Amino acid sequence: MVDGQLGEFLRARREAVHPADVGLETGVRRRRVPGLRREEVALRSGISAEYYIRLEQGRERRPSPRVVAALARALLLDHAAEDYLRLLAGLSRDPQGRPLTTSADMAALVGSLAGTPAFAHDRVLEVIESNPLARALSPVFSPGVNLMRAVFLDSRLGELYLNLDEMRMRLVAYLRLQAAAPPQDPRLAPLVAELSDASPDFAALWARHDVTPASSGVNRIHHRLVGDFELRFERLCFAGSDDPVLVIYHAAPGTPGETALRELARLGAPLPSAQNPLDDIQSRQTSATSRQPASMVSE
Repeated sequence: MVDGQLGEFLRARREAVHPADVGLETGVRRRRVPGLRREEVALRSGISAEYYIRLEQGRERRPSPRVVAALARALLLDHAAEDYLRLLAGLSRDPQGRPLTTSADMAALVGSLAGTPAFAHDRVLEVIESNPLARALSPVFSPGVNLMRAVFLDSRLGELYLNLDEMRMRLVAYLRLQAAAPPQDPRLAPLVAELSDASPDFAALWARHDVTPASSGVNRIHHRLVGDFELRFERLCFAGSDDPVLVIYHAAPGTPGETALRELARLGAPLPSAQNPLDDIQSRQTSATSRQPASMVSE
């Protein structure tokens, strides 16, 4: 935190709140300060006026999460402004995990990308939305499937992804980065423990402590219906949030990938059920929830 930013932010937001907005009578006499007085903010926040003054003057720089939440209510901050206040106070952003994008909005957005495979996943790489072309490309991109379990616990994916080892490295490094970002997802430790127990390959990659945002890259694909081709992927985050993440696959014009996607869209069908790894992946995930996971691999 840059010295003075917390106090400057509090002062600016205090001055922007009209007393009538918080139910205070302004009377006929003109107020000497714009917005709220320091004492009024302190009273609305349930803290002493002296403590609030220290915050504005920069003599106190580490308010507790409770105080920050109270200040956000007193100053009528929206979610983005409250997150910014938390960052200025040295706290993690969005402690309650408020969804910044609703499931309905996400479903509409993913569904609108009809010409290219698109899906969204959460912080532990579980698919939450996907469009038909993504599912035609691979049933792994079906809602409810965890991508980490899929790439390590289903050997048949090696037939689909020619660069499976590279993709595994990227996904583990991406998950490692997510593990360090607050707030901690309670599903992460059981997932890491499960995969470490079930897959020596995952355990070895996790122990390397590689980290990467994996924001873009190339996957080489062998699809039994449309042949071999390459697709680029872009991982996009929404403003102010890393959950959910939108992943879009696309092909350069005139490439085999463009032809393959056009053919998949025409066929409009995923892999035949005999070759479909989805059922096995989902059955593994269902059984995993009934297991008591081992302790998380040492960081």
